Amino acid sequence: MRILVLGGSGFVGRSIAELAVARGDDVTVFNRGNNHPVDGVRVLTGDRLDPHGLAALDGGTWDAIVDTWSADAAAVGTAARALAGRAGHYTYISSRSVYVLDEHATAPVVARAEDAPLVDATEPGYAGDKLRGEHAAQAFAGPLLLARAGLILGPHENIGRLPWWLHRLHRGGPTLAPGPPDLPLQYIDTRDLAAFVLDSAAAARTGPYDLVSPSGHTTMGELLTVANEVTGGHADLRWRDPDTILAAGVQPWTHLPIWLPPGPLHAALHQGDVSRALAAGLHCRPVADTITDTWTWLAALPGGAPQRTDRPAVGLDPDVEATLLL
Repeated sequence: MRILVLGGSGFVGRSIAELAVARGDDVTVFNRGNNHPVDGVRVLTGDRLDPHGLAALDGGTWDAIVDTWSADAAAVGTAARALAGRAGHYTYISSRSVYVLDEHATAPVVARAEDAPLVDATEPGYAGDKLRGEHAAQAFAGPLLLARAGLILGPHENIGRLPWWLHRLHRGGPTLAPGPPDLPLQYIDTRDLAAFVLDSAAAARTGPYDLVSPSGHTTMGELLTVANEVTGGHADLRWRDPDTILAAGVQPWTHLPIWLPPGPLHAALHQGDVSRALAAGLHCRPVADTITDTWTWLAALPGGAPQRTDRPAVGLDPDVEATLLL
């Protein structure tokens, strides 16, 4: 296929470009040129926020387009309109954050699927941006796939979640492990997301797909145990119950990346129904592969892991950790 990736040099976009090149596709990436491009791609440079920023795309046609934009949806609409009629398929990388979430629900949360209620389109912040992006992508006026990804992990991660854990475990010593160990997790390896997106473009799939592993594909215990082994076995995992951790003022997901205590938020993010994606061929590699390959990538970097400037840094203050380990 002739593929255009809007982005293509960061985390998810890079994975898509790398896999497409490996498959023998003719790959063009369009971005601001801030990162080293994937080998084998054609690079077009422009800034989507500039009134004339899409000029480099003039005259081009493709079989499939993948849009990885995650901020102001106006940029999605501008690109989708400009590319209407110039490609056979469009994928917008969205998020499971577009679903309504009641963090204080008292009744058990039913596993969400693609037909779950969506947030208000005027809602500020990330969830609203992603839903507005979905709406804006309709301007393509052709086959459109909405790839609603959940927690994304793997090589080239620029959010810092798995990299933080790997570096913390490599540092070793007594290490806070947020329980319970059998807490089920849902995530998707960025390369499995890339494979689903490219396969779906070839198959002309349309509509929304929730893209994460089945709930319990791994657990918090397996994730940290395997990560400790991969990074050298230096850490002495000290499991603490959620109430103790929360009482110390620790913020789930940010201070302790990936982890959410049992409750409505955990159920929403780690107990979703992904049967539609599985039926369409979603494959999720073992967690050991994701961890090993991410650590191999991190170990080869000349500096620290990349960090998106529009996302807050994650991780636990060592002094807070020490207090919880007493």
